[in-house]
Amino acid sequence: MNLPERIRQRLKDAPDLPGCYLFRDRQGRIIYVGKAVSIRRRLQSYFRNTALRRGDPKLRSLVNSVCDIEFFTVRNEAEALLSEGRLIKEYKPRYNILFKDDKRFVLLRTDPREPFPQFRLCRLARQDGAVYFGPYVSSPSARVTLDFIERHYGIRHCEPREPDASTYRHCLNDIIRTCSGPCVGKVTPEAYRQRFDEACAFLHGDRPQVLKELRDRMRAVAATHDFERAAALRDTLLSLEQIIRQKARVVMEPEMKRQDAEHGLQDLQAVLGLPTIPRRMECFDVSTISGTFSVASMVSARDGVPAPARYRRFRIRTVAGSDDPAMIAEVITRRYRRVHEEGGEWPDLVIVDGGITQLRAARAALERLGHGSLPVIGLAKKLEAIHWRDPGEPIQLALDSPGLRVIRRLRDEAHRFALAYHRRLRNRRIRESVLDDIPGIGPHRKRRLLERFGSVRRLAQAPEDEVAGVPGIGLALARLIRQTLVPDSETASPAGEGIA
Repeated sequence: MNLPERIRQRLKDAPDLPGCYLFRDRQGRIIYVGKAVSIRRRLQSYFRNTALRRGDPKLRSLVNSVCDIEFFTVRNEAEALLSEGRLIKEYKPRYNILFKDDKRFVLLRTDPREPFPQFRLCRLARQDGAVYFGPYVSSPSARVTLDFIERHYGIRHCEPREPDASTYRHCLNDIIRTCSGPCVGKVTPEAYRQRFDEACAFLHGDRPQVLKELRDRMRAVAATHDFERAAALRDTLLSLEQIIRQKARVVMEPEMKRQDAEHGLQDLQAVLGLPTIPRRMECFDVSTISGTFSVASMVSARDGVPAPARYRRFRIRTVAGSDDPAMIAEVITRRYRRVHEEGGEWPDLVIVDGGITQLRAARAALERLGHGSLPVIGLAKKLEAIHWRDPGEPIQLALDSPGLRVIRRLRDEAHRFALAYHRRLRNRRIRESVLDDIPGIGPHRKRRLLERFGSVRRLAQAPEDEVAGVPGIGLALARLIRQTLVPDSETASPAGEGIA
């Protein structure tokens, strides 16, 4: 298959990472949005000879219409799925048939501030101080999860915010759903709160022993030849295992209490052997767009609590492609060279999102600046391991330890801030029109053309004299527009038209 040089280069640059990709046609329109566990392997699968020989007509039409490819990486498959859905709903590419409605993914919501917190299904996460778990890629998996935690932990299912004895008179959930009955004192508020905390820990993936207990229970039931009940337990187990593996959760927690943050800082000082409590911390994360555009973020925390006024964003200047360690080195250099030159305040601890390679890059950059003694750690996504000694084994704190909670919260905030900047630049690029590349077409002329013809596609199909009739265009510019949009206009129709 003879591919244009631009497509060949895009395939070469594509990373072997999860993310989304966008196909554009000759007019620059987005005609397809997809997601993949490996962007490289997925893109290569489209442009093999077998794709055209054996693919269905839609696939062949799509591949023949592609003139450019864009892609961006995310953390996992679930995040790729969500990003794909958002892009499809926003741009409605002609070759996509899924996600064109306004359906949102299912979340589990709970508000720990309630006297007896419970869990509810919802499809919209709000900045309301509640805690959201998910997103779940299917409603059945979310409902299985909700049913399991209510039954296993005795979480109430009733509607009132503050159930009482009057509520209990009309409720049988303690009989048919194994509710612990906090409304009538069957358990104390403290005991109910402990059950609730355990349910939250399970949803966070911090209680793997629960799945083991469920598996043992399934086997015990099967041993009694109660195969119907064993099958139900098996289905529940498979669903829960899939959800825990995804580790796709959105948690909008209320601000961390300063007392908890203080305990976390003391924990970090002890674990890392720091000379002082890390009152001020700065955390760095990087995010790439299309393998070429890259951004980074720095978020700061004071006394363990994020301080948004000190956040910073960076456009990567010196690194091409997806080289995270080199990007980390660049932003560390830029950040602390400026702190050195301006006499700014130095952090007590620097955190980089990543493993040993990112840690080494950060330390090397600080060595070059003459500040190699500044404490730096790397927080790896896999098992939330803290890389500190080099060489040496990473530090593995308990997932519910106060120290890990502080730095994990800061790392997630750095990722959120980088991703927001990433999306802003990506969406700006997606919105760019092919008209922007035509000399003589500025914002005003572009607006007039689009107001007159409605889209670039209709403009490409319009006769030259009709384009010249738009105020401010003229015959010479109309001819240039025609040549740009339809280079072989005497023989070709606009991209995507007439393809079976």
